[in-house]
Amino acid sequence: MASGGFSWATLIWHLVLFFIGSVAMRGAGCTYNDLADHKIDMAVARTRSRPLPSGRVSRSQAKLFIVLQALAGLVVLLQFNSFAIATGIFSLIFVAIYPFAKRFTNWPQFFLGLAFSWGAPMGWAGQFGSIAWPAVLLYVGSIAWTIGYDTIYAHQDKEDDTAVGIGSTALLFGENTHRWLVFLYGTALVMMFLSFWVAGVNVIAYSGLAAAAIMLFRQVWVLNIDDVDQCLVLFKSNNRVGVLIFAGLILPLLLA
Repeated sequence: MASGGFSWATLIWHLVLFFIGSVAMRGAGCTYNDLADHKIDMAVARTRSRPLPSGRVSRSQAKLFIVLQALAGLVVLLQFNSFAIATGIFSLIFVAIYPFAKRFTNWPQFFLGLAFSWGAPMGWAGQFGSIAWPAVLLYVGSIAWTIGYDTIYAHQDKEDDTAVGIGSTALLFGENTHRWLVFLYGTALVMMFLSFWVAGVNVIAYSGLAAAAIMLFRQVWVLNIDDVDQCLVLFKSNNRVGVLIFAGLILPLLLA
């Protein structure tokens, strides 16, 4: 974009496509995860009321829902260049692995990060038809961020997870969770800063990142890993963190 190839029409079109595609594929991924975790969810108090374990939705209905969402995602994907299409298809490897990661590792949040953060390389591929360092750095930062906030989320289920025999970073980090969050959030912010710097973004973007940093480290400061209600609230607050980062990137374009 900085090289003169910026187009508002292309940007808006891509934002619309990515919004639709992310909703469709996140829904498909969540449904796939619920199918894989059907029996586990029945044994965990917080997830027992979900559509599948509660019996409100059958496995056949869930599979049909996945197909419909995947088709919607495919239609969106085919609007991009061939490199972006290949990049999008490659992400399915991580999507397929994630639901089963908790069965063989204490780092399922890492695999979640690999899948959830794929929007960074995917977005760059869709815009430029390639992968470059800003996208790679942003991807690494997003993975670290995802591990951090999903560790907070996982502290809600640590007793049930122990009883069922599945792993999580919440169980792995335990009382050292705050230190790990400082490391993970710190890594995320450094990687995002480097991504912005390499990409040559406007100074306003750094302001958005700084505001996001304040929110992230406030999470670490106030976190009580044994308060399940607070864990959920802090987890959800990462939506606002993402909005701040996005706003910092998009605002310079609106003011140009």
